[in-house]
Amino acid sequence: MSESLRDRLRALPAFPDDLPEFDPSRAPERADLLFLEWLEEALAAGVAQPHAFTLSTAGPTGHVTARTLILKDLVDGQWVFAGARSTRKGIDLAANPSAALTFYWPEVGRQVRVTGEVEELSSEVAAADWAARPAVTEPHNPDWAAWALTPSEVEFWQARHDCRHVRHWYRAAP
Repeated sequence: MSESLRDRLRALPAFPDDLPEFDPSRAPERADLLFLEWLEEALAAGVAQPHAFTLSTAGPTGHVTARTLILKDLVDGQWVFAGARSTRKGIDLAANPSAALTFYWPEVGRQVRVTGEVEELSSEVAAADWAARPAVTEPHNPDWAAWALTPSEVEFWQARHDCRHVRHWYRAAP
């Protein structure tokens, strides 16, 4: 890396001046409840597309890939997303149903990382999601799937200007 690029990168601001405080001792007992609180705070702070996340998967070869998706729902502790089975994510999830979702909200210095096992939901759930998409022209897409990730771990991360960032974990019982 060149000195000038390293210096330019180091000089970029990391987070806004006014970051929210986070006290893990006051966090709710369930990860989904804290996520919903943080999502509401992200919306109130004007975060664009706070429902967007990076989905990381590893397919049959073990190579990791990542792409950005939209969270469709959060039901009974399961994080729901959708897409085509024929895409890399669909192929990866069919071969290896483990994944990670990462939400990043730089405007409030927060990140949420959710890891766990993924299951494909019913064709009715997928069809309802397909039908709800904007500008859908085909009434049915047999390649469309909806998946739900059941977390084994959820990590909440709050940035601090002194770099003593706050982390809070929820882990599923073994």
